[in-house]
Amino acid sequence: MSYTLTATVTAPFAETVTQVREALSAQGFGVLTEIDMAATLQTKIGAEIEPYLVLGACNPPLAHRALQADRSVGALLPCNVVVRDLGDGSTAVEAVDPHAMMSVADSPELKAVADDAADRLRTALGSLS
Repeated sequence: MSYTLTATVTAPFAETVTQVREALSAQGFGVLTEIDMAATLQTKIGAEIEPYLVLGACNPPLAHRALQADRSVGALLPCNVVVRDLGDGSTAVEAVDPHAMMSVADSPELKAVADDAADRLRTALGSLS
């Protein structure tokens, strides 16, 4: 089972980050956290990697539904979305597949939330140009 939903965008990294934020917002997701992996790795261990950003996306109604079904599910939230420069003028966007995250819990309620979240994330990724 693949654990990501992916898209490749033929746009520079910074432009793609803006598009991803807008696409997520259009699907009801806000970005709660942002981790600049390139800057963090450079600062902490002197390693250099391509521009690489991890966005912690949350759709509050979906998160609430999931928490109503299982209070421990918060350990699997938020939905992480990676935006990374491919070095050729294009950018990869990879969102965690909610089905992969929720597969650890055997719950029909959480499967329904994962279905909804996956549909929204696929729509967001599909809208990127």
